[in-house]
Amino acid sequence: MVLPIELTTGQQFEIERFSRAIDATGDPEELRRLAKQLLRAWHTQKAATDWMIRQQAAPQV
Repeated sequence: MVLPIELTTGQQFEIERFSRAIDATGDPEELRRLAKQLLRAWHTQKAATDWMIRQQAAPQV
């Protein structure tokens, strides 16, 4: 049985913080900046996850 991935309380707060910032922003330039920041964070997290998977798959010496 595969357990679902659960967000930590800190991650849930971070999502809420970004959500409120997006909701409060009417300026298209600010929304672009926020979108780019989120895109960088997402890909950074993805790269870290991929790295961890490779580390666990590597033969132990």
